[in-house]
Order: sequence, then C-alpha cells, then structure tokens
Amino acid sequence: MKDFKALIVSDKDGEIDYNIENNLTVDDLSNGEVLIKIHYSSVNYKDMLAVQKNGGVIRDYPMIPGIDLSGEVVESSNPNFKTGQEVLVTGYKMGMSHTGGFSEYAKIPAEWIIPIPENLSMKEAMILGTAGLTAALSIDALEKNGMRADSDQKILVTGAAGGVGSIALQILSKVGYKNIIALVRKENQIEVTKTLGATDTILLSDFEFENKPLNKQQFHYILDTVGGELLANLIPYVFYQGSISLCGNAGGIKMATTVLPFILRGINLLGIDSVNISNEKRLFIWENLSKKWKITDTTLVNEITLEELSKTLNQLKEGKHLGRTIVNI
Repeated sequence: MKDFKALIVSDKDGEIDYNIENNLTVDDLSNGEVLIKIHYSSVNYKDMLAVQKNGGVIRDYPMIPGIDLSGEVVESSNPNFKTGQEVLVTGYKMGMSHTGGFSEYAKIPAEWIIPIPENLSMKEAMILGTAGLTAALSIDALEKNGMRADSDQKILVTGAAGGVGSIALQILSKVGYKNIIALVRKENQIEVTKTLGATDTILLSDFEFENKPLNKQQFHYILDTVGGELLANLIPYVFYQGSISLCGNAGGIKMATTVLPFILRGINLLGIDSVNISNEKRLFIWENLSKKWKITDTTLVNEITLEELSKTLNQLKEGKHLGRTIVNI
C-alpha cells in the first residue's frame, strides 16, 4: 500500500504542535482487526481540545486526532466486516490513545465499528457523527423521562448554534415539538437557530438570572450542551418533575447548585455519554438517525479538506463555529 497523509499532533519540548504529514504507513496506525479507507471525518469540540496544550484528550504523542470517521473496509480479519463495506466509528479511544479520523486510513478494533445504516451515506454519517449521536441520545433520555411531542412542554436547548445543539433543534422540530427554545450567546445566532427549528430564542445576555435556589418555573425540559455555571443557573427554572440532559462541558466542568430543585421539585439530571455506550445502543440510535430522526438534508454543514482543518479548529476554540463541519478526506 502506498504512503498516505494524516494530521499529526506532537509534543515538542512541552509545546503542542500539529501538521499534516504525507509519508505515513499502516505501521504508524494503532492496532485493529479492520483497516478502513476513510472518506469523511467530522470536527467536534473534543477534537479542538486534542490539539491544545493541557487539552486533556491526548495522553501519548505523536497522535492522529479525530474522534469520528466513515469509510470503506479495505482489509478485515474479523468475519463481521467485509472488503468494500461502508462503516462508521465514533468515540471509544479513537483520536485520544488510538489513531483517529483525520487520516486517509485507520485500523480499528472490530467491536468499535458500526455498519452504516441503509438510508445513510458515508457523508451523511459524518454530518451527524458524534454530535448527532449525542443529540439523539439526549432526546432519547428526555423522552424516557416524560418529554412528549404531543404536549405544550417548553424545551430549552443550550449551545443551540453548535454541533449537538443544532442537530437537536432539527430532530425536535422534525418529530413535532412545538415549544423549542434556543439559548444563544450571539445575536447572529438567533436567525440561524430559527431556521434550524427553534420556535423561540433567548439571548443569554438578556436572560436575567435570579440568585435563588428555586425560581419561577419556565422550562419543562432542558437539553444542555454547555455545563458549568450556565447549567447551575438554569436548574432553578425547571418545572416540577422536569428533566435536564447534560452532555457537554464547554462552560466548565464544575457547577455550584443546591439540592432544593431536586428534592422539592423532583427534577432529574441525566448524564449523557456517547463514548463508551454499548454497540446495541449505538445501533438503535443510528437506526433512528437514519429514519425518523434523519435531518441531514437540513443540517447547517460546512465541508472542508484536511488542509483547511486548522482554521475550523481555531473557530471552535474562539467560539465562532456554527453547525457542523465535515472533513472530506
């Protein structure tokens, strides 16, 4: 097999650097039973952290980042996967301690791999990627705790212009939710989130938070992608027996709150993990994303090359990134 290219993150005397290298071989890849020729990857907040000093994602250098990929099987020693089969991989240790998706090839353990559902292309699989999986897991968890499209429940989506939030808006809108409120930080995100399905928007700077353990009940359910102080401030506004799904930490990993909303209003805080969930759960969610929750034709998506990746990673770092960006490998 000829040499191929990939983005390599290196630690040079304590400074983190990343560049595209063109002379890699399969010996530079982590071990796995299945060799995949990558067609697309996607760009996530976690990928941005992977190229930062003390980002907390990569432990051993050099490393190929990229927590998502879709492509076709080139070689397989596992009978479940055949040459030419279209597959996708999200999460696990990929792009962290196992060479990832910002590459022309990857070797992946068979148990991490999902066959791409019949109704999705390789490109559509990465338009969704980890962000789509996480948004769908969040909605599934909230619906298991009483959220219903046939009611007038008020649903707040934080980080609504980002990858997870923008896909969540579209899924909620597609299945018929009527009170979808997008919480955004910038005025230019108001119109964007409305086109994605929000029925109303709140500009964060206009929301007057009251420093009370219990405030006027405003939201039946919150799909939170931010975490940190913002989440702590929103908890007191949740209706009795409402629920919050939590999947992100862009706002920080710590939050200060009280037990009162939980013991006096019986609200639920639902942690969402998209990295280590079972294959059974992955297959169930991806099946939904390929059918009743399929929104790839309306997703705000930008397609780039591997050479353009640095610009997108900087946009994520600076909070200027909208929607989804996929990498055409």
